[in-house]
Amino acid sequence: MEKTSEFRTIARPSEGIIREKMSKFIALAFPVTTAEEARAAIKGVENEYHDARHVCWAYMLGAAMEEFQWNDNGEPSGTAGKPILGQIRSAGLTNVAIAVVRYFGGIKLGTSGLIAAYREAARTALENAEIRTDYEMASVSFTFPYMEMNAVMRAAKDPEVKIAEQEFDNTCRMTLRIRADRAEELRRRLDDISGVSLDD
Repeated sequence: MEKTSEFRTIARPSEGIIREKMSKFIALAFPVTTAEEARAAIKGVENEYHDARHVCWAYMLGAAMEEFQWNDNGEPSGTAGKPILGQIRSAGLTNVAIAVVRYFGGIKLGTSGLIAAYREAARTALENAEIRTDYEMASVSFTFPYMEMNAVMRAAKDPEVKIAEQEFDNTCRMTLRIRADRAEELRRRLDDISGVSLDD
């Protein structure tokens, strides 16, 4: 199977609120691209809802959906973070972080009740989100002689190629950004130009 760089994520932050036996669950979903961004979004929720009993969370990253983490934040093991992650996965989404804030209402929900509540809160936040298709990007950096500028610009002339950096001198340097699954094809086009030296 050819590796794809296409994935589905959410376009902007969204929210879902459910109530279960007097407990209130506020789910906040965020589009993220790195673990650092995911943790920063979760930290922001923890700071904003510092008076809540629990802030449980999960995130999923990458087109292959191979990088993920969850945290039960004091709830019984497996009753919060895992069901939140399960909703991200079953929606077929990635590059998403969800934090679910719980205000305890005085009535214990039990293990199955907690799993159902966290799952439902996360599902509601994703249901309220706008879904968009995105692509994993790759950078292609290289140097080339100034006189090959036209050939390089022709090779880079593609609506999906973005110039990230460029400096022009006797030896010019450029970094292009393109969908990860098309980077190799771009590298080949550039490699065919005399004097182009691709970075590893």
